[in-house]
Amino acid sequence: MLFFGHRFLESQSFYHINSIESVINTPPSSSLYVEFKEENLDIIEHLNLNDITYALSVSNITELMYASSLDADFIIVDKELAKTAQNIAESYLFDAKILVSTSEESDIEECALLGVDGILFPNAIIKINS
Repeated sequence: MLFFGHRFLESQSFYHINSIESVINTPPSSSLYVEFKEENLDIIEHLNLNDITYALSVSNITELMYASSLDADFIIVDKELAKTAQNIAESYLFDAKILVSTSEESDIEECALLGVDGILFPNAIIKINS
């Protein structure tokens, strides 16, 4: 299981961006975090064209499928969607890793039993303004 932002384990951070311009305010070779919305498709296209590692936060199965088709490296879901998302990712052989967004350490065991690829704690997300 991958851990991002856990207080015991060192890990990479994700820089939460909301515009193409905010990419320049992130460190070189950093991983970015984008919320899946239609108005962010230009950002996602920019990230893909520039081979930038990024995570897409999704809220339903349709968005999950879009995220995979858009070549996201990580797909972030809530705990309620975790089992379904992981099953779909395995069925369709997604290249992306499924990460469950949580602030509760008690979710680690449940996510491990569900076979989820990883967990994302809030400490791993750094907000970047344009």
